[in-house]
Amino acid sequence: MPPISLLHIALVAGGGAAGSVLRYLAGTWVLARAGNGWPWGTLLVNVLGSLLIGLIAAWYARHPGQPTGYLLLATGFCGGFTTFSALSMESWQLLRQQQYQALGLYLAASLILGIGAAALGYQLSK
Repeated sequence: MPPISLLHIALVAGGGAAGSVLRYLAGTWVLARAGNGWPWGTLLVNVLGSLLIGLIAAWYARHPGQPTGYLLLATGFCGGFTTFSALSMESWQLLRQQQYQALGLYLAASLILGIGAAALGYQLSK
């Protein structure tokens, strides 16, 4: 594990803040145009975040070096914009490595456990 520094924490926090604000603005923009009958805003940010993290990961794979840009953009911004982007990138890596069983288990566990945890949290708050 690379060393953790105050700079790294600041980069992740700054990128996360910017991503979160942009997620809110994009969701509000979509909601004003499409209405709230279906989660178009969430779909939009999840797909855009997944595209962006793929672009960032490919760039940093070709240009390895200091992790500061990756921390700011992928971990921070994409993480604040959507955590789905991380799931998408990790799934893509498993697919590229032809780890199909691990990929299926990861996707199923993420979806089932995620929905289950949300439902449990909702029920516990009643």
